[in-house]
Amino acid sequence: MNHASIRIGLTFDLRDEYLKAGYSEDETAEFDRAETIEAIESTLQSLGYETDRIGNIRQLAQRLVDGDRWDLVFNICEGMYGIGREAQVPALLDAYQIPYTFSDALVCALTLHKGMTKDVVRAAGVATPDYAIVREPADIKNITLPMPLFAKPIAEGTGKGITAESKINNTTELQNVCRKLLRTYKGQPVLVERFLPGREFTVGVLGTGRRATAVATMEIVLLEGADPEVYSYNNKENCEELVRYDLLPAGKLRRSIESCALRAWRALGCRDGGRIDIRLDESGVANFIEVNPLAGIHPEHSDLPIMSTMVGLSYTSLIHRIVSSALSRCRIAVRTDSLAAA
Repeated sequence: MNHASIRIGLTFDLRDEYLKAGYSEDETAEFDRAETIEAIESTLQSLGYETDRIGNIRQLAQRLVDGDRWDLVFNICEGMYGIGREAQVPALLDAYQIPYTFSDALVCALTLHKGMTKDVVRAAGVATPDYAIVREPADIKNITLPMPLFAKPIAEGTGKGITAESKINNTTELQNVCRKLLRTYKGQPVLVERFLPGREFTVGVLGTGRRATAVATMEIVLLEGADPEVYSYNNKENCEELVRYDLLPAGKLRRSIESCALRAWRALGCRDGGRIDIRLDESGVANFIEVNPLAGIHPEHSDLPIMSTMVGLSYTSLIHRIVSSALSRCRIAVRTDSLAAA
């Protein structure tokens, strides 16, 4: 099978469609812009693949019922409802035995629940901050972790629910922040963990299992005017003015951070590409914070493409490596000359 005969469908949640339907900016924060879909599609076409825009899970379901099929689906659907929302498209594709990029339904469901994710990586020997889960206000009084703490919704991304108030210094702040998050995110549990005072990094990972490699490690440096000490939703949305991203040079620190990230990646069973966030504790030890198995892939604004470009890996090469990893897993033949076009 060559590239000309490989048909790749694209599944995605287009932010503009949801905004037009009446959803809020916060509800749609994780969804993709039209230029992201255009960039992925044009890149796949430049690599010689036939592409087909499918859309969101409802559109995918209708296409499947109508009898449409694809050799591979490039899936970046985040989903709208439930803690398992990122697993919905992978599960549907599994039911029809259609291969797809990135992690499977189990991994996508697990990793959206930040508490369960930490349990798995800790069982694999990866350092991560101690934590507690607040499911209702009565749980707050049972938290015995030492201050300062850090609180966030247990199943959100893109910094949703994270503000300057997320770093908690006393019991009054703990009560106020947890109650606010429970109200705002409709009863979704709150993850409360020990706040780590060290530097923060994100690691780009490509590949699956033993073939997974750390592409680059980027430090998140908050500038004057940014919400202090936390990589908040505000800081992320206004990163051009509030954040500087520094590529971490080779050395002992980078080795320890990337070792932590890769051990977590493999323990969780993540596939093809994504990011892992790492923060240093008071002793300088790298700690797993969370994983994004469906990392943003906008060529200019998303962390994974940004750090890839920093180390000389073009956007075309990045997409090529993600797709090649998926095709290899699925035993679909890959033309080796395609990298020349990347």
